[in-house]
Amino acid sequence: MSRFSLDGTRAFVTGANTGIGQAIAVDLARHGAHVVAVGRSSMEETLQAVAQASGRADVVQADLGSVAGAVAAFDEAGSRFGPIDTLVNNAGIIRRADSLDFTEADWDAVMDINLKVVFFLSQAFARSRIAAGQGGSIVNIASLLSFQGGIRIPSYTASKSGVAGLTKTLSNEWSAKGITVNAVAPGYVISNNTEALRADPERNRAILDRIPMGRWAEPVDIAGAVTFLASPAARYVTGITLPVDGGWLGR
Repeated sequence: MSRFSLDGTRAFVTGANTGIGQAIAVDLARHGAHVVAVGRSSMEETLQAVAQASGRADVVQADLGSVAGAVAAFDEAGSRFGPIDTLVNNAGIIRRADSLDFTEADWDAVMDINLKVVFFLSQAFARSRIAAGQGGSIVNIASLLSFQGGIRIPSYTASKSGVAGLTKTLSNEWSAKGITVNAVAPGYVISNNTEALRADPERNRAILDRIPMGRWAEPVDIAGAVTFLASPAARYVTGITLPVDGGWLGR
């Protein structure tokens, strides 16, 4: 199991207060990483879950809708806890409306958090690792909407398609410097973002009928893929967007 161990590493996880981000933080800590949980909301529940898993986590509060705020949080984490080995760009939001009615404000809010901040955090991470002569790993959270269009979520689809493309670009530039860059594309996951879909009987049934495994994903299902991509076992894996979707794309 040593190739899957994260002992002695530090992981910076955005949006770690709930859902997928919380599950990622707990799983990375369970495998030995010192997790820096980052976001605006309280991380108390995440800290408790990490402690129950016999892991270690600390918190940095940040406004992840701002490039300046996000990069300042990254710099703070490095100063307080030491160099970051793994960056997990998980934080994201969604806005739903018909494309005819979609507002500029909703477009900008989603693109800023889901794509713009992802790039500039990745840039800050890569600069720090390259300056130190060290490698590392970036794991972005993409979506099935990186492959498909969806409906009534134009900025979310655009941002997650952008995450998949950005993952390839950064991998092309940084893999030779020892930094792997990958993404995980969750399928339909039980989370705050999907509450409306799960509450709609017709949409819920249509989704379940399309998933070969016949169930919604739990956040921990996504966390395992992230932990793998952050581990030494994935040292020759880079530039991919890995669907974790219960077989959705295969149908």
